[in-house]
Amino acid sequence: MINVGIIGCGKIAQVRHIPEYLDNKNCRLVGFYDKNPDRTKEIAQKYGGIAYASCEELLSNPTIDAVSVCVSNNLHAQITIEALRAGKHVLCEKPMATTLEDCKAMVKAAEDAGKKLLIGHNQRLAPAHRRAKKLVEEGLIGDIITFKTTFGHGGPETWSIDAGPDVWFFDKNTAVMGAMADLGIHKTDLIQFLTGKKIVETTAKLATLNKKTSDGKPISVDDNAFCIYKMENGIIGIMTASWTYYGPEDNSTILYGTKGIMRIYDDPQYAIKVLMHDGEKINFEMEGIQTNEKQTKSGVIDLFVDSILNDRDTELSGKAALSSMKAVFASIESSEKGKTITVDQD
Repeated sequence: MINVGIIGCGKIAQVRHIPEYLDNKNCRLVGFYDKNPDRTKEIAQKYGGIAYASCEELLSNPTIDAVSVCVSNNLHAQITIEALRAGKHVLCEKPMATTLEDCKAMVKAAEDAGKKLLIGHNQRLAPAHRRAKKLVEEGLIGDIITFKTTFGHGGPETWSIDAGPDVWFFDKNTAVMGAMADLGIHKTDLIQFLTGKKIVETTAKLATLNKKTSDGKPISVDDNAFCIYKMENGIIGIMTASWTYYGPEDNSTILYGTKGIMRIYDDPQYAIKVLMHDGEKINFEMEGIQTNEKQTKSGVIDLFVDSILNDRDTELSGKAALSSMKAVFASIESSEKGKTITVDQD
């Protein structure tokens, strides 16, 4: 039985981490910490376990085996490294960290401690994405030539535990990065997963087009990101991340191959639609992808628990996440410098 602590008791912890831990028979929630002490006490009373007054106090408890790090972006690296050094396995929310140096330091800390470090790239585990990868590997649509992958919704101010125009996601001091890191990391990681290839070049534009704080000033991070990615085998495609889709959430990916087109999570009825060059249509009906309004089991917590119990490396490891984070940081650099940036994937 794995004893788990939750660090950061906001929305993502409440709608995903905590329910999925409770659903896993091989673990139990034993401790909570949030910067808001009232929230910590409320969550501890609701689910049982200890409400800790500080992160350090929680990490000092030797009976806690693993933690979920669900805090603001700027604290991911610091708390993750502290937890690993305290002998805890760590599941950290995305984005992994706010600098590549911190990402690498997290991986090293996990290796030094001999503990698991997983990053919450849940899109890799979505049923249609896993099926699509298998179909691609089987050659159903031939060789991929190009792609379009999108993640857009109305913004975190409608979803965060402290909803409104002044959420921490909009503050550069705490979030550091905006839509690119919040949503863009998912699709950046996904396209590498689906194609089996790494991004080696990016031409990007990040912008703040619409979001404003309560005083009417533009938020201090990007609310839209547009990237042209080149993969290591020559595939070129577009990744779009947006907090300004004021309508239905868009979490779709379209792969254009030499034999046909594969549309993933692009249709309300069919999770995958394949349109072959000869006119044949193949539809796959399966569970829809998670949305802010419709939370379903992600599989991340089950994978985390299994990796600890069976000492397995996983596709969500911190080390595996480095290549996607490199592409994100290179895209930010591309936007700042106004030029194409080569992504060092060595």
